[in-house]
Amino acid sequence: MRIALASPPLPASIDEALEHVRTFISDAASQGARVVCFPEAYVPGLRGQDFPVPAFDSDDEARVVGQVSDWSRAYRITTILGIEHRTPEGRQVAALVVDRDGRVRGMQTKNQLDPSEEAYYVPGTTRQLFESDGLRFGIAICHEGWRYPETVRWAAGRGAQIVFHPQITGSDREGPALTSFGAPGNPYYEQAMRMRSRENTVYFASVNVGLRYQESATALIAPSGECQAHLPYGRPGLLVAELDLAAATGYLARRFAPERLVEAQ
Repeated sequence: MRIALASPPLPASIDEALEHVRTFISDAASQGARVVCFPEAYVPGLRGQDFPVPAFDSDDEARVVGQVSDWSRAYRITTILGIEHRTPEGRQVAALVVDRDGRVRGMQTKNQLDPSEEAYYVPGTTRQLFESDGLRFGIAICHEGWRYPETVRWAAGRGAQIVFHPQITGSDREGPALTSFGAPGNPYYEQAMRMRSRENTVYFASVNVGLRYQESATALIAPSGECQAHLPYGRPGLLVAELDLAAATGYLARRFAPERLVEAQ
């Protein structure tokens, strides 16, 4: 099974974001990927960061979903797109999943918000497992995967072979220039990626925006916890990699025994 992790540049508009999405979907499909995943809230952008984000209403959302459905069907690839989802309660950060036939299979919402995001978004409350061409996968969005490992274990314990992790960490304006994956001086994010795989025995695919000053790489972590591949820091790119599904056993996740956590009386 071949997958692709798309790390496009920050867009200046919704139309520019869509053009990047189309290009990366096409490139991923041309390299034989069955699934392509984009970063967190890529359309229209994650609010509260150091870059402007355009207005985004229900009509905009419907247009984006329609375009991604058309492109997924045309290029015969499952697409996971970070998007802003409008609800009666307010905005949500979500990951749209569209299969290779252009059918919307659902949205995984971000249910554990970073405290800084609560001024802009409301949390979701449900989780979903997805399947495409025999690949079972879950999605944990940014802060969830960094600080709430339960979100990853939820999917792994239910048979997910990989958990996709749309995220955004870093800045396009200033910050440290990382050079080596998992180096001791790096922010903790890359070590967290490795732990999410190792503690569940599944793949973990973390997808960052192609910022100039990334605080974590776009990377695929093997079920052993080792980094199988990552993109160079500080520029956009597409990571295409092979999965050995036989190695994604979920062994450690399946051994979790919540009945042993009953509080003693």
